[in-house]
Amino acid sequence: MEFYASCPEGFETALADELRGLGTPRVRKLKGRVSFEGTALDAERVCLWSRLASRVLVVVGRFYCRDARDLYDGVYDIPWEDILRRGSTIAVSARGTNDELRNSRYISLCVKDAVCDRLADETGSRADVDTDQPDAHITCTLRGERASIQLDLSGEALFRRLPREAAHAGAAHVLRPDYAALVLAQVGWAKSCRRAEQDGTPCVLVDACCAGGGIALEAASIAAGRAPGIDRDYWGFTSWVEHDPLTWAHLQAEARQQAADGDEAVSIRIVAADDDQRALSLARRVLKGAGLDRRVIFAQADVDKIAPKLGLGRVVAGIELGGAVVADIAEAGFSTMGRTLQLVQDLCDTPGLDALPIAVLARDELAERALDRPMSASIAVRPNNEPARLLVFAPGEADADGLRDADEAAAARAPRATVDLGDGAPIPVLVPESDQFAARLKKVARLRRKWAKRSGVTCYRVYDADLPDYAASIDLYEGSASTPGRWLVLAEYAAPRSVDPELAQARMLDMLAIAPRVLDVEPDHVAARSRTRSRGGSQYAEAGSKGSRGQKRQSSTKGSSPLIEEGGLTFSVNFDDYLDTGIFLDHRVTRDLVRQRAKGCKRFLNLFAYTGTATCYAADGGAQQTTTVDLSNTYLDWARRNMELNGFTGRAHRFVRADVLAWVAEQRRAGHTWDLIFCDPPTFSNSSKMGERTWDVQRDHVWLLSCLADLLAPGGLAIFSCNLRTFKPSLDELAAAGVAIEDITAETIPEDFARNAKIHHCYLVRRA
Repeated sequence: MEFYASCPEGFETALADELRGLGTPRVRKLKGRVSFEGTALDAERVCLWSRLASRVLVVVGRFYCRDARDLYDGVYDIPWEDILRRGSTIAVSARGTNDELRNSRYISLCVKDAVCDRLADETGSRADVDTDQPDAHITCTLRGERASIQLDLSGEALFRRLPREAAHAGAAHVLRPDYAALVLAQVGWAKSCRRAEQDGTPCVLVDACCAGGGIALEAASIAAGRAPGIDRDYWGFTSWVEHDPLTWAHLQAEARQQAADGDEAVSIRIVAADDDQRALSLARRVLKGAGLDRRVIFAQADVDKIAPKLGLGRVVAGIELGGAVVADIAEAGFSTMGRTLQLVQDLCDTPGLDALPIAVLARDELAERALDRPMSASIAVRPNNEPARLLVFAPGEADADGLRDADEAAAARAPRATVDLGDGAPIPVLVPESDQFAARLKKVARLRRKWAKRSGVTCYRVYDADLPDYAASIDLYEGSASTPGRWLVLAEYAAPRSVDPELAQARMLDMLAIAPRVLDVEPDHVAARSRTRSRGGSQYAEAGSKGSRGQKRQSSTKGSSPLIEEGGLTFSVNFDDYLDTGIFLDHRVTRDLVRQRAKGCKRFLNLFAYTGTATCYAADGGAQQTTTVDLSNTYLDWARRNMELNGFTGRAHRFVRADVLAWVAEQRRAGHTWDLIFCDPPTFSNSSKMGERTWDVQRDHVWLLSCLADLLAPGGLAIFSCNLRTFKPSLDELAAAGVAIEDITAETIPEDFARNAKIHHCYLVRRA
């Protein structure tokens, strides 16, 4: 019989090798699938043991097909009564079209009718349709005027084999098993495990960025000799006439016995590492759900913590160590990516590991720049349906007596560029010119530190694209006495299209390696942001984490929500969960202006309030009543907490969740007024919570400022700010609306933002 195993593109060679290893006859590699011939037992063995196949199908018919009549007749002529067991439910799916058959749903319906009619005519009973879990899943493939009809023997995709516990633990963050298996296939993990079992050859696998534990889970399953389909209870071949339940039961029994015989060989060690403790915790839960957690050692992403756990001291000269170093950085943020690549390089410098192959799943080829090894393979894949590459690096060379020592391994590699910070520990970098960035950062950090000490400022901008090629901002946050520590937020500006994206990313990684050392910040206290262009200006967004395992933030910090102090007040910031930290440092002077103007103020209003920092300043300045308005419950809760931290509680302080524009119009009609208003709207918004209306600060500012003027009590003042760099107030229209506006932008730009005078615009607004 003729079968084929389908797979994602890029898997074909590895899948063909796997099928040959299973003893499958007449294997032939095609695009997106591998065909083979054999018996029902051969196909069912592939279903049970294949880690790379998506589905296994048996071809039951091929015929000429130009139109619906040809399709119906061709399917009807197939002896379905000799293929399907009586009473089997069916489902039909189709792919492909031609000039006459253009709708896959219609093709499926036509195939279903032909199958049911044939069964009714031959057996007297039509098959029932079950689209959820049919006994038999029939597929139709149409290519031009040729149709192929298959029976899916898998039942459901073979890669759906994560333990049930993974779904509750966060399966969306776990690399899909077939992609994990592909990574391991490229470094010969199964072969290394077999050698370890046969002759005790030491075998190790280090997963330097385990994320949700997908690779570690697959590696442990291979090491345990566990068939990937052993726990599955739904198969598509049970309705197939060729299926022999007794033979299948014997095949299953052999697989269970093999798993039972798989002793926890001390010569096989798997280490799962990550610099995010939450990722390690998720990996541990996933492995535990599969009953394989005892086969994996979980460790911090530090070569000094990993190496002792591998038992390398027991590796004797003359015995080649088996295994590999792997890393999945396809969904990693900048910080994690940089530290993972550094860890992989450190592992390569470790005696006993330097001769192991390396496999890295990445969105680009930056790993090739970072690792000092020749690349032996580059496979285009699409994990989470996003383009990526599986990069495989050749193992180091061992001498005739066995593994080289660390000095020999280092000498054999090409010298890496480093940056000397003067502390005796040079930093490896990807771009040699990064030494200029390091020198500049050291200089401006020293000057900024002196200024901050004189000014009593603890959170400030250290660097702001001082060197055009290193276009990023670096903000330093000093924690309060109750949450001591130092944090960095490094935000990359969008590079011009003329700049090589990989070069820009390499520079970003170098900045992430250098900045913590220069500014004396722990590496896991660094949050990275990528700035991308958006309508009306720019905004921060995620970089390199668009897949299902990506987070909404681009950070490497570990659950940090410290308290910081500014102007004698305390604020909660968050480096983990949001693209902004909770306080805009460029508004430091503006907030102090709010405090000064709030003296003697009875009623204060904060619109688009974000985390309510301006409200805290107003209350501290003497405002008797405050109203804080924002559309987000999250930010209102944050604002309420900031007020409580500073002792401002009670009914005098209101927090209103509302569409600010609609709320302002309502208050204007009601005739309510305030003595002081602070308004810092977004540049643009099309939030679904606003209905069909959109907001554009340049287009709509005249209306908004007119409303603010009408909400002012006699002698009242509004402070209006926006961060659209190209913003220009329509002075004539404002004057016609009776609004007086005074530009005070220059007075509100803090010294640490002086390089970027357009960071925001600020105006005083009054009723003319």
